[in-house]
Amino acid sequence: MTISKKSMKWIPWLLVLPVVIIRGFTTLYPILMTVRNSFFDIKILSGINEFCGIQNYLKIFSDPKVLTSIRFTVIFVVVSMIFHVILGVGLALILNMKFKGRRFLRTIVLIPWAMPAVVVGMAAKWAFNNDYGLINDFIRLFVHGYQNSWLINTGSARAAVIAVDLWKDLPFFAILVLSGLQFISGDAAKVDGANGIQCFFRITLPLILKNVLTLTIPFTLWRLTTFDIVYSMTSGGPGEDTALIAYRITTEAFTNLNVGYASALAMLLFAVMAVFSWLNIRVMNKIDN
Repeated sequence: MTISKKSMKWIPWLLVLPVVIIRGFTTLYPILMTVRNSFFDIKILSGINEFCGIQNYLKIFSDPKVLTSIRFTVIFVVVSMIFHVILGVGLALILNMKFKGRRFLRTIVLIPWAMPAVVVGMAAKWAFNNDYGLINDFIRLFVHGYQNSWLINTGSARAAVIAVDLWKDLPFFAILVLSGLQFISGDAAKVDGANGIQCFFRITLPLILKNVLTLTIPFTLWRLTTFDIVYSMTSGGPGEDTALIAYRITTEAFTNLNVGYASALAMLLFAVMAVFSWLNIRVMNKIDN
């Protein structure tokens, strides 16, 4: 029995069909259910499952806890990304220099990024302790009797969360920028008499600008969905002041069991991420043109 060429065309589709079905079930189904649940008042403990229209969305803008989470999320993302870009490019330039042991340094610099975020958060919780923490002990070497309860005060707790996020992911950002620096040579500018700063702004920065902008897309999205560092380090405290929006969604869904409201928050976060990605792509397209 021979198989016609027309029948052979269906064989690849049949082979990938199981993967497509599984992927569709594990990706599309949760998304569709989240959209559906966002229009329902679903409280598991109370046994409530009623259609409420856009009430969950309207509640977002009057919920003080959520508004606090949104404000800190904006601060967290903006400040963290500014320092990611500035310090990441600076670290990449250092790693791109020719010196003995740079390969070893490029390897060990990725250790923080390779560590699980929950482990980093737990370690940071100890490090920022006022009585026996590493941070205060180090500061006391220069300022005698220094006292600061980092994770109890709002400002210092937020600064600590941002600092830990930078410590963990900044090396990975720098390594990715470094990959773009490998193909740039400043010899031509040096021949023309340009110094190091002029070489950076005239040659290096324009050539790596698109690479840096491209990196800001996933890194910003990761900042928007950060959960584990806050969960293990501050549990959203003091009060609700370090509860990022992703942490608030998790709390509403799995602690308060308010599934409908959590779904509305998740859809709001999804919309923000989609708009940001679209704007970033538009900016990169303009740079190409």
